[in-house]
Amino acid sequence: MRTIPKPLVLANQWTIALSVVISLITQSAWILFIPLVSCLLSLFTGFNPVLALVKQFLSKSPDQYEQEDYEQLQFNQWMAVGFLLVATISFFMNWSVLFNIATVMVGIAALVAIMGFCIGCFIRFQYQQWNYRRKKSAAQ
Repeated sequence: MRTIPKPLVLANQWTIALSVVISLITQSAWILFIPLVSCLLSLFTGFNPVLALVKQFLSKSPDQYEQEDYEQLQFNQWMAVGFLLVATISFFMNWSVLFNIATVMVGIAALVAIMGFCIGCFIRFQYQQWNYRRKKSAAQ
């Protein structure tokens, strides 16, 4: 099972949260390109520049930190990318309401995750439970 050290996950969440705050204050989507590009790179190549940078500052070996599930983080990355893409596209289309909604949603998800509750984890778990019950009832 692949895992990622929690400090790296938190760095990614803080990157999203801070870029969202700056984006909302300035009403500009340019800063959202930082988490968007890093998340896209992570999903398609496995390399996340934010994590690579922060990893240089870890005081211990990465395996000595609390670990987070890689598959769950990939699911969360897809959700973040979706909202960041909607926010960015709506900014360039001058759809300010949709820009604000998508930006706030990804920001809230990141901040709530920093505080300890993973919305993406909850959604994925509920989906897995629904899928399990559906398959179980079809087999009977």
